[in-house]
Amino acid sequence: MMKNISLLLSIQFLVYLGFGIIIPVLPEVVVENQWNDVHVGGLLTVYALASFFTAPFWGNISDKIGRKPLILVGLVGFSLSFLIFSLFIDHLFILYLSRFIGGLFSGALYTSVTGYISDVSTNENRNKYMGLMGMTIGLGFIFGPAVGGVLGEIQLHLPFTISAALIAVLFIIALILLKEPERKGEATKRELLPKGASTLFKYRVRYLFFFSFFVTFILAGVEATFQLFQIDRIDITPSQLGSLFMFSGFVDAFVQGGIIRRIKDGTETKWLFAAQIISAIGLVLITMTSGLVMAGVALCVFTAGNALARTCVVSLTTKESGGKYGLASGLSYSMDNLGRIIGPLFFTGLFNFGTNLTYYVATVIALIVIGLIFFFKQSKKSLRAEYEG
Repeated sequence: MMKNISLLLSIQFLVYLGFGIIIPVLPEVVVENQWNDVHVGGLLTVYALASFFTAPFWGNISDKIGRKPLILVGLVGFSLSFLIFSLFIDHLFILYLSRFIGGLFSGALYTSVTGYISDVSTNENRNKYMGLMGMTIGLGFIFGPAVGGVLGEIQLHLPFTISAALIAVLFIIALILLKEPERKGEATKRELLPKGASTLFKYRVRYLFFFSFFVTFILAGVEATFQLFQIDRIDITPSQLGSLFMFSGFVDAFVQGGIIRRIKDGTETKWLFAAQIISAIGLVLITMTSGLVMAGVALCVFTAGNALARTCVVSLTTKESGGKYGLASGLSYSMDNLGRIIGPLFFTGLFNFGTNLTYYVATVIALIVIGLIFFFKQSKKSLRAEYEG
């Protein structure tokens, strides 16, 4: 079984490596072709849209035709999306098409891989394997920008050509080695608003869902505009940007793995206050960038605050869900995805009106969002209290 699990983790790693690869290259492509900066946000958004809204469809298909066939289809489509991007890197419409295809088939891979892991695991070890999958996804996010930056320095299309080739090789390995599992359940279907969401929105946990949205909304905005800002400010290269994102990725991992577990029950709201203040400081520091080191420090400060907020709010949300852990997690995921869909477009559009303005607005939003935690604390309508009482 571990052979199959290792192969599945490799698939997830390459999917999220592929998402990260584009971060330091996409703005360079847009700038070189003299397209409007908003297309950076557009190309990020179309991927998230395609992945998010088609996932329930892929989940149904996975349940009907099996996990392995859909994994193979997903790998072919995902590899094709990178190949198209590489071959038509100067054609804006086709780039949008390639990103749509990439998002479409990443949704197929997510649902089929998680469904496969659910099928081959037991209640006792499922958390372990899902945790490994989460760690693998995180590593993809960490190393993707670094790989994209280094390869993009050689030729802008090279990261996508190599990604297409690696995924094609993975397809051959999966075709030969991966076995269809014995079906135990359904694939993970990510819905826009999970069934039963209206119940949770009647309680104070709703403030945490909105908080999750804004935290990811700001993060997605930074991912979309940071390189554009630094190109204008210090003429940053894709390789330099990839290194900064990789380093900030390790900061993210340290916060999630080293700090979050030390937070005591009942103190989460204090940490969320602190997280937003730290994020706001990082956003202001970005506007003060005068060199590569300063850019890295600013990005890491923002990342530390954002990682603390994202992880802490998920933990608090599950505690406030009154035992509805799956529903709460699904709804948090939905709000995160909406932030990733809307954030890039909003902030790249704002970027056209002023580079500093983008980060000043993000700072104000980060501070205003603290009000949601205040409303959460003031509300007495707690599903957790009813559940435990």
